[in-house]
Amino acid sequence: MSFSKLGLTPALVRRCEALGYTTPTPIQKRAIPVILTGADLIGCAETGTGKTAAFLLPLVERLLASARDGVRLLVLAPTRELAAQIAANLRSIDPQERLRCASLIGGENIERQIRDLRRGACVVIATPGRLLDHLERGSVRLSRIEALVLDEADRMLDMGFWPDVRRILANLPSERQTLLFSATMSPAIEAIARQTMRSPLLVEVNTRGRAAATVAQAAYPVAMGSKTALLIHLLESEGYERVLVFTRTRRGAERLSRLLSARDYPVNRIHADRTQPQRDSALRGFKEGRHRVLVATDIAARGIDVEAVSHVINYDVPAAPEDYVHRIGRTGRAGNAGRAITLVTPVEELSMNAIERFTGQSIDRVVLPDFGGIGASASGSIRQVAPFGRRASFGVRSFRPRRAGR
Repeated sequence: MSFSKLGLTPALVRRCEALGYTTPTPIQKRAIPVILTGADLIGCAETGTGKTAAFLLPLVERLLASARDGVRLLVLAPTRELAAQIAANLRSIDPQERLRCASLIGGENIERQIRDLRRGACVVIATPGRLLDHLERGSVRLSRIEALVLDEADRMLDMGFWPDVRRILANLPSERQTLLFSATMSPAIEAIARQTMRSPLLVEVNTRGRAAATVAQAAYPVAMGSKTALLIHLLESEGYERVLVFTRTRRGAERLSRLLSARDYPVNRIHADRTQPQRDSALRGFKEGRHRVLVATDIAARGIDVEAVSHVINYDVPAAPEDYVHRIGRTGRAGNAGRAITLVTPVEELSMNAIERFTGQSIDRVVLPDFGGIGASASGSIRQVAPFGRRASFGVRSFRPRRAGR
């Protein structure tokens, strides 16, 4: 099937071709025709399968079909990075900016955002906190919204964001189209979602919560005091192009980034204590290949779309199984192969077991005795060899940093 058979206009189909969109992904194939009808939809699909285009393409089509004043489309995202990524995707689909867009995210100049709104924005892409700032200032009106999109909906509707989202919903017209997209969504979150929607159609193209099939996964049992040494061993012995390393805390990200930088790794970091220009610079350097390693907290688990991320390494096991799926979904995107490695200390085995139950997948344990490897869980099998073969099997350039003092 081609995009021309999904109900898009020839002009938009040509734009898809120019962007290299030749064949719709499963989520695009099933979601686009529904969204074009104006119906509400809950879309669940693996990370890296084109969910953003699945809602932007038909919404651009509908908005361009009629000319009306005011903000007509609102897209809410949980992180600044994801909101910026959606705005960039909109610009690529509508390069002539026939649909004026205002990005309302924290950490950026609010006066400039107000000027963007005053110029007649048709689309607003926002994080909840900054959008509420604008609502309190009276700088944005949402009474003419025709469509609302909650991207990474499971995160938007959990207890952390739900109070803010509920306040925003109170400012929207009841007659609107509501679209929710995510790779993971619990039954409880889905129940909350349905309260805000009108008989939504559920489009589910994979087992809910399952990690992307393009990502090979392995876990390394390790003693707590040997975790950093194991990470360095992996970085020095395995070939890689770009590696995304996740930590649980901001302090952990800072400490690990400084340690790797001292060993001459080209590294940067992203976490909530960094300014928005610093976060933008770190992500840009990672995308351009100037930083081969990016250390991040979970704010990057749902907002980074970088080509050729060869590895995701979970330095810390995430507390929530859903976050594991989103973390490792930063690699293996758009049908490419990816690798995910998780370093598991004894106290983190329970969290690892919860991840295996959530994803329905048993993750191989790779024991390296030199680093205090200590067995495996009941569900994970033990292997004594590297999970992805020798360095040559990666098909990417090997990088060995100079050791400090050389």
